[in-house]
Amino acid sequence: MTPHQEIKVTFQPSGRHVHVLPGTRILEAAARAGIMLRNPCGGTGVCGKCRVRIERGKCPPTAACSTVFGAAELALGWRLACQCAAEGEAVVDVPAESLFESAAQILITDSGAKVHGTPALHKVYLELTPPDLAHPLADLERVAAAVGVAEMPLAQLALLPDQLRAGGFRGTAVVCAGQLLDWEAGDTSGDAYAVAFDLGTTTLVGTLINTADGSERGVAATMNPQISVGDDVISRIAAARESRHNTLRMQESVVQAFNGLIEQLCREAKVPRERVYEVSVAGNTTMQHLFCAINPAALGEIPFVPAYRSARRVAARDVGLQIHPAGRLFVFPNIGGFVGGDTVAGVLANGVQLSTETLLFVDIGTNGEIVLMHKGHLRAASCAAGPAFEGARIAAGMRAAEGAVDKVVFDGTDLVCNVIGGRRMAGICGTALIDAAAVLLDLGVLDPTGRLLSAEEVPASVPTAVRQRLHPDGNDIKVMLGAAAESRSGEPVYLLQRDLRELQLASGAIRAAITLLLRQAGLEPQDLDAVLLAGGFGNFIRRENACRMGLLPAVPVQRIRFVGNASSMGAKAVLLAHELRAEADRVAQVTEHVDLSLDPEFQMEFAMAMMFPEGA
Repeated sequence: MTPHQEIKVTFQPSGRHVHVLPGTRILEAAARAGIMLRNPCGGTGVCGKCRVRIERGKCPPTAACSTVFGAAELALGWRLACQCAAEGEAVVDVPAESLFESAAQILITDSGAKVHGTPALHKVYLELTPPDLAHPLADLERVAAAVGVAEMPLAQLALLPDQLRAGGFRGTAVVCAGQLLDWEAGDTSGDAYAVAFDLGTTTLVGTLINTADGSERGVAATMNPQISVGDDVISRIAAARESRHNTLRMQESVVQAFNGLIEQLCREAKVPRERVYEVSVAGNTTMQHLFCAINPAALGEIPFVPAYRSARRVAARDVGLQIHPAGRLFVFPNIGGFVGGDTVAGVLANGVQLSTETLLFVDIGTNGEIVLMHKGHLRAASCAAGPAFEGARIAAGMRAAEGAVDKVVFDGTDLVCNVIGGRRMAGICGTALIDAAAVLLDLGVLDPTGRLLSAEEVPASVPTAVRQRLHPDGNDIKVMLGAAAESRSGEPVYLLQRDLRELQLASGAIRAAITLLLRQAGLEPQDLDAVLLAGGFGNFIRRENACRMGLLPAVPVQRIRFVGNASSMGAKAVLLAHELRAEADRVAQVTEHVDLSLDPEFQMEFAMAMMFPEGA
């Protein structure tokens, strides 16, 4: 076999296969075959969640594999996909628990607020007077005089003379963001389509809008394929730092996913792809950099400087989006550091910058963003909460997909778990983690330091059924949420002591950031008029439990409002009201970026915030 001859790797039970070079890691081969494997550790081999079994072929185990698997499992072919490489043709079995949950709950709804303004994209049906000796205006000037726009891409200008004469100078002018994009035969003024994208670290959401009447024609969502590189932005920054090739590969993968969503939206709405003239994109700073093929490496180094701050207004073809040939692209501005366009979009969507109230806007995720509005002044900060809310670094953790425990309650005698889909348990998602912590704190099974108590240590008021769920785990205690008969794997589903430590780290980072922003403004939690919870995770949590275990400040739950997918709403808003684009740049400029990494009080606040609140 020559060094450049590709080998075939087949994945079961899907039967998908791909040809790759010898030495290609199984994780990368799977991604090329369209199979997303769980990879919360970013391919470092420490999480053990990308388990696969080599049915046939040579794929030697690494030291990391030997740490995760015993000798018997290694002999059966079990490997970590992120560590092992195929040296020849191979057949790989992928167990269901190693798949990134394709049916994960993705928040596609938003607050539904009405947007008032004038779209940047609009069409005008015209019946122009053909040129004659008395009025020999150039073709472009003739159209420009009617629509007030004189700029036109050269490729489209080349077609204009024939287009005008073919229709007898009757047709529709397509105008977008100060440019004449095209001249279409007949009256197409009612078909002016644009797509708004929420570019998340984990998920992508696209909405097809007809700017002619402001109607939504469809919503589609999928997972961000960059997950194959790592679950968090730090993993992707590290990959981009390694090579320009990695940056371009990540950019290409997300653009392909966007094009797939555009195709799906157009097909379902029966809209020709060439009738989509504009796209808006809102994502965090790293995601927007990668989407634009800009190396985000500087974001991983002090002082965490982005490559750009103001919004990008470019041709859609420059990034590879497959819409109208002259289509335009609007990418949101960044506030600074890791506070990016999705935060600006969320602020715009909820009118935070215009509020006379004292508002706290919180987008909870792997990278949490917090914005405080007080007396006309905006402050924003981000914090690396870690992936615990997404189910990573949790022993039985998973995303909110079929089989995930998403709710834990106490019915007076025992713990009751709700499973998405109503079938056997596959694992625990972030909302259930918060619920469990709050319930166990109230019962006295979990103390404020985050330590699980044994059945002998818990208060006498703890029911027998709950006591029986507490099992020794070395020097620690673990809580059985589901017995073997209730689980998909046939093994009990446990909540471990170290899972709660991960939750403390994640919630502590969010809570410390909130505390410091409030302190800078001279405020206490009770001074907040409202707390706005945004994003997929934030909109599924139970407010009282989030307050009980300290993730959110102790305010009356009626002051905590869910605002849906605020990033998506903001991306739609700038399509329907071009005036908001200048406002987006203004918000990015006037918002004070608070870099918590430089605050000497952050570590102390973080340590204090990891303590769970005392009971009432």
